[in-house]
Amino acid sequence: MSSENSSADDEQRVWDVVVVGAGPAGASAAYAAAVAGRSVLLLEKAELPRYKTCGGGIIGPSRDALPPGFELPLQDRVHAVTFSLDGKFTRTRRSKQMLFGLINRPEFDQQLVEHAQKAGAELRTGVTVSRVEQHGSAVPDRRTVAVVLQGGEAVLARAVVGADGSASRIGAHVGVKLDQVDLGLEAEIPVPETVAEDWRGRVLIDWGPMPGSYGWVFPKGDTLTVGVISARGEGAATKRYLEDFIARLGLAGFEPSISSGHLTRCRADDSPLSRGRVLVCGDAAGLLEPWTREGISFALRSGRLAGEWAVRIAEAHDAVDTRRQALNYAFAIKAGLGVEMAVGKSMLAAFERRPGMLHAAITGFRPAWRAFAGITRGSTTLGEMVRSHPMAGRALSALDRRSALAAPTVAESTPTTE
Repeated sequence: MSSENSSADDEQRVWDVVVVGAGPAGASAAYAAAVAGRSVLLLEKAELPRYKTCGGGIIGPSRDALPPGFELPLQDRVHAVTFSLDGKFTRTRRSKQMLFGLINRPEFDQQLVEHAQKAGAELRTGVTVSRVEQHGSAVPDRRTVAVVLQGGEAVLARAVVGADGSASRIGAHVGVKLDQVDLGLEAEIPVPETVAEDWRGRVLIDWGPMPGSYGWVFPKGDTLTVGVISARGEGAATKRYLEDFIARLGLAGFEPSISSGHLTRCRADDSPLSRGRVLVCGDAAGLLEPWTREGISFALRSGRLAGEWAVRIAEAHDAVDTRRQALNYAFAIKAGLGVEMAVGKSMLAAFERRPGMLHAAITGFRPAWRAFAGITRGSTTLGEMVRSHPMAGRALSALDRRSALAAPTVAESTPTTE
């Protein structure tokens, strides 16, 4: 079922689907295509498992998009969220039901890949894709795409899925256009048991000092994942925010085991999702929630759709049918994830102007907290909330309008259970 690093006799083989990138999007695409009975090759430049800068929060939509029988390698189950506004006006909201789970990306990604392999996908690690060719000497016919590896080897496929991250070579081939780029900085901080116990089952979200910025603390056993994110171009201020955030939490005396950074990239509304027989998904397509920059659920969901439509493209016998299937994929993405992204952009615009107003709403207005809890649990999404509840849409519009006015005073408060 798996051939991880050997390609001796495959140079002239034409795969039904080749997936580039073995993160959540790529593994989901490979699984979806393989479970449909197609020949699938999954390419990854790193050796697995590998570290990724990521908070590791698994919300309801992520859980719902996992393959059948997938057992989440949870490090903690979150039942409480502490919110603060640049370190002030702290309030904790609690839930009897689990809000979301926390995972380490190396184990999570590895398990997703293993599920794709069990479905029939083959994996090659340690290979770097140089480019994709849909015309030229490397391409034997119009139904074939050549994925050219570093060193010159050409892997042939009837359809290609690009899931190679936010600096995607496949995304560049497709012509992905970006509308928002943010810088995330993160530290994995081992802590004593006494400190870990204080955080167990609870996360912290701090609305930060720069427009659109926020920080987080996610507990994972004996390690705290502490990070911040803000708009690119504010590198020095973002680094200072992380340092101040860690010091304020009383964690400056603990040495991080890993310190890392990552750019998140959000697509423009008119950005393409395909070119010929090549589709993009996840970070490679710029698919993530613009306000929170949550990307795992977008990767899993778009990856599954990309894998399903890649199968249809692999079966297409001409350019017209190929184009029809690619447009269907784009429609499926925009009808679901696109709606959530549009709402997220509105949320980000309001949050950038008046974070205090949002903080007051989510900590002091019960329907706002219930909406947050519903989204994290997976009983709704931002898009479904606006579609199904006209009042929520009107409230979001009002929030966007009122964000230009003075924010209400936010007061200290005691923990609340919902």
